[in-house]
Amino acid sequence: MADTLEIVRGISQALSNKHDGAIDEEGSPVMTGLKREGEDGIIPLHDKRVMDGFNVSFHGDQLCIHYHGEVTMKEVHNNSFESDIEQMIADLSKFIKKQYRAATKSSLTLKKEGEAQVLVQSVGGHRSWVQAKQYFSYGSDAEPIANESDDKLDSAIKKFIELGRDSAKKPKNVTRPKGEQK
Repeated sequence: MADTLEIVRGISQALSNKHDGAIDEEGSPVMTGLKREGEDGIIPLHDKRVMDGFNVSFHGDQLCIHYHGEVTMKEVHNNSFESDIEQMIADLSKFIKKQYRAATKSSLTLKKEGEAQVLVQSVGGHRSWVQAKQYFSYGSDAEPIANESDDKLDSAIKKFIELGRDSAKKPKNVTRPKGEQK
């Protein structure tokens, strides 16, 4: 099993082909599963009604898939809106796994952690912007990031701080009375 750094590098390499117009080794277009790719995937759509995209971020031993796009209010009020967004994120995780396997010749396991967080913001009377994210554990045999250590300060810095203002030696050229010195 790969350690965390190797997994992060593999995912980074897998995502290098997520841009519009990317082609694989056979010359076929790389399909991520986004709405903007169109029916055949050969000619990407650049119409504002189908603009969407995704990215990933790493949080310790978790991968977060961020999806964003424009939607109509009609789509937002549909009963299956959240499940459609969750399905989009699931399709993106399949794309990441497939590209990871192609890039590293090993498999990637993504285990869903919690529920997808979906935020819809209104752009106007008819259009809205959706931002969604889902956390996945990608698992590794590396130790998880521990809590912060209480012992952050070097001993020399601690001594310097302990000197403080009152116990510090005053320069010889200070002639003010002690109460006026600041």
